Amino acid sequence: MMRGAIGGDEKAYRSFLHSVTPHLRAIARRRCRAWGMPPSDAEDVVQDVLVTVHLKRGTWDQTRPIGPWLATIVRNRAVDLQRRRGGGGQIAVPLEDVVETLGTELDSEADDLADAERLINRLKDPARDIVRSISLDGAGVKETAARLKMTEGAVRVALHRAMKALAALYRSGNG
Repeated sequence: MMRGAIGGDEKAYRSFLHSVTPHLRAIARRRCRAWGMPPSDAEDVVQDVLVTVHLKRGTWDQTRPIGPWLATIVRNRAVDLQRRRGGGGQIAVPLEDVVETLGTELDSEADDLADAERLINRLKDPARDIVRSISLDGAGVKETAARLKMTEGAVRVALHRAMKALAALYRSGNG
């Protein structure tokens, strides 16, 4: 399904995300439990993972299994969350206790794309152009680097920094 998604098949991408999310959630819960993080952190990890998968899907080596790639992203996002939170003085509220108060609004893809565009527009060039090229237009790192007259390494670094900035904007609500 991910190969189809990378090829531009939106239905395959939606199916992939729908089918992989429970697996990501299970990995995130295990990581959080093993590292002494509150169970409620697992959902934050999953959301960060989904953003990362969306932004970096073009970097997955299609000749390799996707499971280890996803597991690495989960681990990295859990580490990031643990570092951000500093590990102390937090109140853990089980998701089950608040799930009924959460909105179940299912926005259209157009709304999601508009939200993504608003966040991306907050970036400066060339980061904005790189994120648009790779994440929205589906171009590869090599193609983007050639178009922008940059090295592939510079594009990867800029993409990584831009993703961190986007994640920070998203979490802060300033998007």
